[in-house]
Amino acid sequence: MCRLRFLLILLVSAGFAGTQKPLLTLDEFFNAVDIHHVRISPDGRAVVIETSRADWAADRFRSDLWLYRDDGGGSLVPLTTTGHDRDAQWSPDGKWIAFLSDRGLTDEPEKDAERAKDETDKAMQVYAIAVAGGEAFPVTRGEEKVHAFAWSADSREIYFATRTPRSKEQKEAYKKEWKDAVQFRESERGDVINRIAVADAMHCAMVNTGKACDATTAVTQLTTTPLRAKQLETSPDGRRIALLTESRSERWESAEDFAIYLVDSAGGPAKKLVARPAFLDSLRWASDGRHIFFHFLNGAVEGPYQDAQPRVYSVNAEGASIARWAAMFPGAVTGEAALSDGGLLATGRMGTEVQTYVQRSANGDFARQSGSPGTYEQISTATHSPRLAFVYSSLQEPAEVYLAATPDDIAHARRITAFNQILTERALAEGKPYRWIADDGVTVEGMLIYPPGKFEAKHLPTLTLIHGGPGDADGNHFEADWYQWGSLAATQGWLVFQPNYRGSIGYGDKFTLGIVPEIVSKPGRDILAGVDALVKAGIADPDHLTIGGYSYGGYMTNWLITQTTRFKAAVTGAGAVEHAANWGNDDTTLDDAYFLGGDPWEAKQRYNDEAAIWQMNKVRTPTHIVAGADDIRVYVGENYLLERALHAQGIPVKLLIFPGEGHPLDKNPWHGKIKVREELKWLESHQ
Repeated sequence: MCRLRFLLILLVSAGFAGTQKPLLTLDEFFNAVDIHHVRISPDGRAVVIETSRADWAADRFRSDLWLYRDDGGGSLVPLTTTGHDRDAQWSPDGKWIAFLSDRGLTDEPEKDAERAKDETDKAMQVYAIAVAGGEAFPVTRGEEKVHAFAWSADSREIYFATRTPRSKEQKEAYKKEWKDAVQFRESERGDVINRIAVADAMHCAMVNTGKACDATTAVTQLTTTPLRAKQLETSPDGRRIALLTESRSERWESAEDFAIYLVDSAGGPAKKLVARPAFLDSLRWASDGRHIFFHFLNGAVEGPYQDAQPRVYSVNAEGASIARWAAMFPGAVTGEAALSDGGLLATGRMGTEVQTYVQRSANGDFARQSGSPGTYEQISTATHSPRLAFVYSSLQEPAEVYLAATPDDIAHARRITAFNQILTERALAEGKPYRWIADDGVTVEGMLIYPPGKFEAKHLPTLTLIHGGPGDADGNHFEADWYQWGSLAATQGWLVFQPNYRGSIGYGDKFTLGIVPEIVSKPGRDILAGVDALVKAGIADPDHLTIGGYSYGGYMTNWLITQTTRFKAAVTGAGAVEHAANWGNDDTTLDDAYFLGGDPWEAKQRYNDEAAIWQMNKVRTPTHIVAGADDIRVYVGENYLLERALHAQGIPVKLLIFPGEGHPLDKNPWHGKIKVREELKWLESHQ
């Protein structure tokens, strides 16, 4: 009888196990498809989608364009197949799609084959392809990269921006005098804005691919700027082009380089429309053609510089009066799109959720739309239709593209892609928000991501994984990459604690600004209070606590291992351990100084008080470090400094440097995969 019962239990257990989804593997995680951009057609009947995925054989990321047609059953087909195409834009008449590509075409075709061997020697150019079918053809040619472009309102021309080119004589004279020496600032150049007829470019591509193409393709200069053109947007009536600028070097040293200008489409000098102490990020014309919506990342449109939450404004193109939208919204406006009635459709973060909102006028209600819990992003609206497209994800729903009939019908949107279908066939982690009280009585929130099958279990080994920014937040969304790998860590048995410490967005401006000037000590206390609360509640196992983060998450990890010995292991990347040298090498020096209350000579004590390097003698935590060799967002030397300090004291430490990588680790997919693979090993071996 006992033997029969034992066999019955085995059979039932085997049957139960057979119904469970397998766990997500490292390979599957890093084969996930990232959806970079979504653009709906003017009539709302088609969507062009840009994806990025690893090409392991080529040691690079592919960037591909896809076309979805809403033709009854709906069809999704590759629009391009080179793996080098991005930033697609519909022509206003919906007949063409233009995009940027670095396929290697120049004015000297005989050199293309040789240049194609060198990924770094390809000049990004504008290409166009007919929606009705056919091959893509180059619209622009040259050695200077195109970094911004826009269609004319009549779909006949394309405006594009490049760095001001140098003549052959100028290049030869420079090389003769300077050889391979780089003049750090003096060699920087501003931009030229040109226009080109698409029909001429197509004719050139069909009958001539040589140098004579310049004679048959009419390129007309519209204007020049001493700055770099970040974005071009044509007004609905076609008379003006809105120009968003940034610094020539792309370093964030001065907010004065970020401004909005208006350029007559017939040509002439650019006229400044908006200049504020803010790093402007995007702009788009309202449907009335009289206003321009704009967004910013850091700084302030109203008052002096401060790193509050992202906001959205509109500026009158005639009188330059500025209005703030979503003025009463306590969260962060993370994205926006213009509606055909002159209103705004936006995504807004409140806590761990990013939902959609509609506002019909600057003074109207910022009304949340009905939708599923999770994260909405990459919203795109149609010019001549109420339809919209967007990307949606949650912890248990990998990112895909959806199509909705109207902004009011987002809850019933149709999924039109299945790029990440394999992930839905795996046991994915479940999560929930978690709140605790900081040492000064402020409520702080974060996310708990549980191992599959252990939702709300107790006494779990815990990884505190800290987001970067600091103006960011973790929440209910799915992402599979080297930066946000909490879902993968959870499949390895870790309870992943993602704290939205002071300085995070989605909790009001006061909460975001609460990091100043204690840029690591204040959020550090928030994080440690959260770990204490998890232990006290019996959720986290106090004997198996680990910690990690990248970028600002690396700053925090480096600081926290000097404040406590409770963590058995740490994994950190691209994080500073002091602030003076990092200020001098960082490409965002203005916000560094803002956070610390001044430049190094103005706030010397604060720079020292908030620096982990002066407390390295307290560290007992085995630490794994990673960095990009060419990182200037967080000076790569900070990682060498951390490694040296720990090695000198006999603390177990390992440093991985990824050649050719900057801060984002976006050159070679193997680097991100190796990073996470080794970090998981480190956590497991030292817990």
